[in-house]
Amino acid sequence: MRSRELRFGLGVFVLSLGVLLIRFLVPRPVGMADNGDGWRLLCDLGGRHTEIKPEFYVHFSYGPGQACRSDYISSQAWFDWFASKLGKVLGSSAELNLLVLGAITCVLVAAGVAATVLGLELSRRNRVIAAALLLLVMADSAFFGYFASVLSEGAGFVGILLTAGGLLLMNRTGAGRYWGAALTVVGALIGINAKSQTLLLIPLFVVALALIRPAGARGRARWLLPLGVLVIVGAGTAAVQSHGDPANAEYREANMYHVVFDSIVDGKHDTDADLAALGLPPSAKKFIGTDWWGANPWKDADYNGFRDKISRRNVVRYYASHPARTLQILQRGAVDTLTARPSRLGSFAESAGFPRMTQEYRVPVFSGLSALAAPLGLFVLVPFWLLIGWAGVRAFRRRAREYGVVVFFLLLFAVGQFGLSALGEGVEGVKHQLLTLFPTFLAFVFAVLSLFPRPVREEAPSEEPATEIFDAFREPEKPTVH
Repeated sequence: MRSRELRFGLGVFVLSLGVLLIRFLVPRPVGMADNGDGWRLLCDLGGRHTEIKPEFYVHFSYGPGQACRSDYISSQAWFDWFASKLGKVLGSSAELNLLVLGAITCVLVAAGVAATVLGLELSRRNRVIAAALLLLVMADSAFFGYFASVLSEGAGFVGILLTAGGLLLMNRTGAGRYWGAALTVVGALIGINAKSQTLLLIPLFVVALALIRPAGARGRARWLLPLGVLVIVGAGTAAVQSHGDPANAEYREANMYHVVFDSIVDGKHDTDADLAALGLPPSAKKFIGTDWWGANPWKDADYNGFRDKISRRNVVRYYASHPARTLQILQRGAVDTLTARPSRLGSFAESAGFPRMTQEYRVPVFSGLSALAAPLGLFVLVPFWLLIGWAGVRAFRRRAREYGVVVFFLLLFAVGQFGLSALGEGVEGVKHQLLTLFPTFLAFVFAVLSLFPRPVREEAPSEEPATEIFDAFREPEKPTVH
């Protein structure tokens, strides 16, 4: 990679970091309030509130708390650990200071934007446009608050961006390809292990690596580096998932409980027929709309009588035999996806002086447009996905393979995550669908960039300049005497 490109990339990094820090701190810090799940990550740090409940303000400082144990697996814990250590070095008395965490994440996002821009084979002007579009996604109000929060979505967003940038760089030639491999490893380990839902990235990541083909690479030169990346990421992910609750299995019954009593049997449709189709007795009506942790159904004798029906297999069987009802649930999931902002999660600290649950809308470009279209649900989301897919196919046909790989990597993850959340989780649909909306917007940006003209490839430099350099260090030849 040429020094001129490296200077440009450094400039993009510095400017991006400046923009993100201003976005984060001016005129007052923004973050994301805890919905009640944050204790799972705070446990590892020894920081926890005495009560596990939703918080309507952002607590930017978490002091020491009661000892607790959680087997929850998330790469967000890596960010939290580093922020905790760095905060103490900087003089913070908190176990976790979200201002430090937010600043660290801004650095990672700026690095991801700069690396992605360097991976794009575009003119300098179009690279600047690309950086601006990427920043509009990363700084969007629907996503940015999670970078300073005790929730795990932020790690998912960062990991996906870094992976996309790394895959683009791996399609380049020269030293940039190896920098791309390193970035891909880091991004994939963060993104894949961010949440149980992001494990869906694994097969897509394998396919994306298989499709990488730098110009002129043949045989081992093409396969050795992607294979090395795959081995490292695979071994790392296996190690991470083995230390805790893999894929968060302890929440599977809770998820199915909410799917049954919030999504399928919601009290707004043919309740008796739906209960019968699921093999549940009429007495199960008392659980409609209840919360798994609040209702404590495992203590109820009626529930234990049909507990075996609260399973993935039973739910899948219901979906297969009720396509119309399934489509209604998917429509609800699409509305949640496009809504973008969970209404209960505030953006500011209580000291900011705003009412509780107040949200900020400093950068509402993408999420603002999607929120306007939210009532249409699938009628907007599906055509939008098809448009992005068309751009991805066009990229492959135009021999812009690297764009096609990244577009479909993001798009297929978005579609898979949409189905997983809409049909397999049941509650907090807006928050859970953020991992659908984010890769959708990012895929759209790369789809747009794939339409930009590619600059004319420069001729490979001849070896004459190098010869001249070495000639400068040779002793001058003595004149021949005749």
